[in-house]
Amino acid sequence: MVRRWWLAALLCAATVAHAAGDTLHVGSKRFTESYILGELLTQTAAPHAKAEHLQGLGNTAIVLAALQAGRIDVYPEYLGTIDLEILKHQQPASLEQMRKELAAMGLGVAVPLGFNNTYALAMRADGLHKLSELAAQPSLRFGLSHEFIGRADGWPGLAVRYGLKQRPEGLDHGIAYEALQQKQVDVIDIYSTDAKIKQYGLRVLDDDRGYFPRYDAVLLYRLDAAQRFPQAWQAISRLEGRISAADMIAMNAAAEIDGQGFSRIAGDWLARHGQGTAVGAAAPAVRDGLFGKLFDQNLGRLTRQHIALVLMAVALACVVGVPLGVLAATRPRLRQVVLGLTGVLQTVPSLALLALLIPLLGMIGTAPALVALVVYALLPIVRNTCTGLLQVPAGLKLAAQALGLRRWQRLWHVDLPLALPVILAGVKTAAVMSVGTATIAAFIGAGGYGERITIGLALNDNDMLLAGAIPAALLALVTQGLFELLERTVTNRHRLSVKSP
Repeated sequence: MVRRWWLAALLCAATVAHAAGDTLHVGSKRFTESYILGELLTQTAAPHAKAEHLQGLGNTAIVLAALQAGRIDVYPEYLGTIDLEILKHQQPASLEQMRKELAAMGLGVAVPLGFNNTYALAMRADGLHKLSELAAQPSLRFGLSHEFIGRADGWPGLAVRYGLKQRPEGLDHGIAYEALQQKQVDVIDIYSTDAKIKQYGLRVLDDDRGYFPRYDAVLLYRLDAAQRFPQAWQAISRLEGRISAADMIAMNAAAEIDGQGFSRIAGDWLARHGQGTAVGAAAPAVRDGLFGKLFDQNLGRLTRQHIALVLMAVALACVVGVPLGVLAATRPRLRQVVLGLTGVLQTVPSLALLALLIPLLGMIGTAPALVALVVYALLPIVRNTCTGLLQVPAGLKLAAQALGLRRWQRLWHVDLPLALPVILAGVKTAAVMSVGTATIAAFIGAGGYGERITIGLALNDNDMLLAGAIPAALLALVTQGLFELLERTVTNRHRLSVKSP
């Protein structure tokens, strides 16, 4: 019964979060260029249909899962990635072949935007010149993005083509340039339209054996999107061939070097190219500094999303965890199994759990985020419920039995009330932990303060990172304070009930 209730609640939450079938949902990956292109698409479509940008959803696998599940309708992608990473071709295929295979998945590729953003490796200016020269330098330290290390068209094939024996370390793309400049690594992977290549004076190594294919920017979309939003799609189609490599580098620089907001950058580009909209013109300028980013126009929305995630997760964890704790306390043979299982679940890395939940649930956003948060909140609730019940004095249990109370009546009227202070302590721990853990929700489009953290990581912007971390920390302190007040009230009432005749 509890399991059915839990699944029903999750499905309801997912339905509410994913309703809005009349909205064109634009997705983007977790790097600067994708954020900007996502904003360009959203602002272009906005005058013709209700449009929403679900930004920074993660790597290719997560965004593709969101597209196939119908959570988003379109997102900017690259032909090389579609060909080798999504369709898993060993050799480059024609555009016609890619379209045929994508159509079988209910997807399409269209609107080449006008620039090629290929992968490359870069070093400091005093480094080598060609990729083939890397094999003779085994001591070089490679700091490569995690996606590049795992991609079929990334490090595995590159290492084979050039005979590279070095072992790369995973490094977030947003901080790779600084790590290279500070000589913590010697080689990083870059995108050819990265603005920081010129800023840091890096040398892009020549792909002298022609490993990397072209990565022409295109749109990957659900085939029904063009039919559901004909006017918006017609407006988006007019972007074809309009964005040059120089334009894209300049927009990336505006975000990564000048600190401008993605919405403003997209609006400015649309205005300069005769496609300005009310949305672009009204895009608010991003305030400078930590204070401005902390108290920007998104603070209220992110706070509501974060609090809602925590409340739902803790409530569901209590519904599941308290009965499990009762089971562990009343069934000694199952105790270690229950506590051991919840303890093991606690050790699963959060992003790995999300990656497993997305294909399992067939969606991104609120539902998988809630499942993950519930999993991480279970252990303190189960453990404290079990401990609290085991601490109920044996004499009181015998007295209840002597009064003729059945087992469930004793549990409800005696054991659980006496164990309530300990149970609440576990719920408090779960709630405080959930405030911090809920920041991972932004990686799959569920919002919250983690949205700022993902942007800060993409831009290597410490102020933006702190603008997400500080509210989360304050919310955790407020949560702890509220639960301590509740615990004190319950404890005082418990003492009064014990003293009363």
